[in-house]
Amino acid sequence: MPRLKQVPRSEATPEILEIYDHYFGDRDPVAEPGTSTGTPGHWWTVTAVAPEIFNHILAGMVLHSSPDRKLDEQLRELGMTRAGYLVGSKFVFSQHCKVARHVGLSEEKVSALPAWSLATCYSPIERAVLAYTDELVLSRGRVSDVTFDSLRESLSDEEIMEFTYVTLTYTMHATISRAFRLEYDDIDEHVVEIPSPTGQDSENVMQGVNE
Repeated sequence: MPRLKQVPRSEATPEILEIYDHYFGDRDPVAEPGTSTGTPGHWWTVTAVAPEIFNHILAGMVLHSSPDRKLDEQLRELGMTRAGYLVGSKFVFSQHCKVARHVGLSEEKVSALPAWSLATCYSPIERAVLAYTDELVLSRGRVSDVTFDSLRESLSDEEIMEFTYVTLTYTMHATISRAFRLEYDDIDEHVVEIPSPTGQDSENVMQGVNE
């Protein structure tokens, strides 16, 4: 279950109710969870605890998909989906694999995202934005000149700004989803100590490690 409380229809603001209506119809999403894409819908019911933040998240989603954007939507989805994968958010990665296909990315390109650097299906600019995404997320913005110059060969400053902002916004979304255990990220920690077999003492364990 999510780590924060969920907001039922009876406690939702008018703006939040509009989103509830869109994703859940007339159901109370807390009592009867589930969206058309198969997620429980925790993302909306939990972020609703802070209406201003909820509205800010929604405004960001509207911004990135606006027809006023200069950035190609396929490049946008490469960044979002790769960011979800790097953060380890099953929710963001899974959802944006679907969006990536919807905007025209091939199944080959979507499937190759986890190991994109070894794939031959991406164009030079697609490889550039994927390398940039890795450096934004994994290196916290420590981007090499080589990577940045490769972006500038095909993208304007405005497009680079849009890509950077959107990619890092979804890095944040992925992090929030994991931290609060929302949607497909409601997963127990899997890196844990495994108990030793009964009767095996610490000396025997160290012996086994060193062998």
